[in-house]
Amino acid sequence: MNPSLLTSVSCASVIALSLSGCSAFRVSTEDVKPENLEHYRADYDASDMRKITTSVVNKILVSPFLAGQPSPPIMTIATVENRTREYVDTKNLTDRMRTMLLQSGKMQFVNTARRQDLLNEQGYQAANANPDQMAAIGTQAGAKYMITGSLTQMTQESGKQVRLSKQRLNYYKLTMEITDLSSSLIVWTTEEEFARNESIPLIGW
Repeated sequence: MNPSLLTSVSCASVIALSLSGCSAFRVSTEDVKPENLEHYRADYDASDMRKITTSVVNKILVSPFLAGQPSPPIMTIATVENRTREYVDTKNLTDRMRTMLLQSGKMQFVNTARRQDLLNEQGYQAANANPDQMAAIGTQAGAKYMITGSLTQMTQESGKQVRLSKQRLNYYKLTMEITDLSSSLIVWTTEEEFARNESIPLIGW
């Protein structure tokens, strides 16, 4: 075929695709239910966060520790220690667990994350608010127990050899515990673990 003719045909094809709005060149979006999230990599993701927090909360709610409480215990929850090699927003973990536990009606939580804001507001009210509407000073509830935890990771990768893809296995373990603030004794603990293998093609785009 004549080179100039081939070039003309190619240009015409590109123009035709552009004018027709070919779906291959358009950005598309699709709503996905959080419970139906898929894994795209072996790394920790939102689906893992939802799964392990739900499991931990369910275990706490049926634990002998909670069953032995005469009334909903007052709790505080600390940040989960990130001991992985990845950036992990561990506050997502604790926020979701606290929300689910509080909504169960079986636990109460002091707002330690906003403690300074609370003190600032109390100070402002003490100086400016109507005494009949002012928040009482020195009457904040004190937590009896603290929830803490850590997230760890171990990774294995396939060695050097003749292959079409590289294998990578990620193993994660979340350890959570409840500690009595008066005695510093751990009164409850659990572990959640999961692993995922990833096959990475050596040739691709």
